[in-house]
Amino acid sequence: MNNNQSSQEPVTTSQETKSPTQFSSECWFDDACILDMDYFVKTLSGIKEKGVRADLIGSIITYYASKWLPDLSAGDISQKGINQFQESSPESVTLSWMKKRFFVETLVGVLPPDKDSIPCNFLLRLLRTANMVGVEANYRTELEKRISWQLDQASLEELMIPSFSHTCGTLLDIDLVNRLVKRFVSLDHEGAKSGAALVKVAKLVDCYLAEAAVDANLRLSEFVALAGALPSHARAIDDGLYIAVDTYLKAHPCVSKQERKGLCRLIDSRKLTPEASLHAAQNERLPVRAVIQVLFSEQTKINHNLDWRSSFNGSTFDPPTRCLSKREMNVQQMEIRKLKEDVYRLQSQCNAMQVQMEKMMVERKKGFFKWKKFGFSKGVEAVEKIEDEEFGRQTPTDMSTSLVKGRIPHKWRNSMS
Repeated sequence: MNNNQSSQEPVTTSQETKSPTQFSSECWFDDACILDMDYFVKTLSGIKEKGVRADLIGSIITYYASKWLPDLSAGDISQKGINQFQESSPESVTLSWMKKRFFVETLVGVLPPDKDSIPCNFLLRLLRTANMVGVEANYRTELEKRISWQLDQASLEELMIPSFSHTCGTLLDIDLVNRLVKRFVSLDHEGAKSGAALVKVAKLVDCYLAEAAVDANLRLSEFVALAGALPSHARAIDDGLYIAVDTYLKAHPCVSKQERKGLCRLIDSRKLTPEASLHAAQNERLPVRAVIQVLFSEQTKINHNLDWRSSFNGSTFDPPTRCLSKREMNVQQMEIRKLKEDVYRLQSQCNAMQVQMEKMMVERKKGFFKWKKFGFSKGVEAVEKIEDEEFGRQTPTDMSTSLVKGRIPHKWRNSMS
């Protein structure tokens, strides 16, 4: 009896150490189940009837899908399921795609109604496969709705879905991401999402724009539409958007001056950090007006900080109970000195830019007065000759004297009345 008990103890302990997710995902499936879709759907419906939590059902679907289609797995999962099936029985590409399409449509149909039961990155991989094999539009719309609800949980790598349309010239599906962002913004307007989630989506969109801007076929209208899909309060800092705009200008050097101005209007210069402002002030790809606006915003920030410090130092509040140490006073003085140096540096840059603009205006004016070189010298000499004959190169005093001498007095002035 003791030997039997000792032999049964390891079995019970090994079952108890398994987590619920591992138990739910591993105990229901084997190779036969993976290759039989109908059996999987029946088994999953029986699990739902028993009242299993939605997140466990989602883990079951994720595990099953990663076994059937390794493209839907996040990590390095052993090549099983459909790959081994294709190697053992070669078939046409069309038949393989039809099986994948049926598989994706079946998966979308059995997804639990709870919106957070399936990870967002898995849904993005499922949507990529759905677009690749040409799944029906209603299934793709359902996936897009679910992804929009969890867009703040998405990663940049999974969001970069390639474009499988022959009519689209870009490598990435920009229109798809634009639809996802607009749906998420509509949820934010309804109050279904928090402000922190909106900030995460804004950072994600800025990183996506920086990656997509490298594509030479990306149109300016598509870039502006995606960048403007988010409200102004979504971005606490515009550094990511500035990097995306700068990347687009670098990859598209043929953008006109007006288009550059339109791109720079997307950036709020007041939301740039000092590092981004310094880079923008030295960026030759930006229009002059945008650079001046960045310098003005940075100088306004510094002046505001100086005014705040001076008002705080000269306020009538009660003196603090603890006197500042010498080290703290030195730190404050160093900060004030740095702020003054930044102000002087910005002022010198503004003065240099003003001098440069004045030189450009003078050169433009000189260009208007060089018309003698284009064959109009004879006409100019004729006009000057006529003016010499009429006015005789007289000074203003001579002209006034001659006018007075040549004036005929009126008769009534000679009368005695």
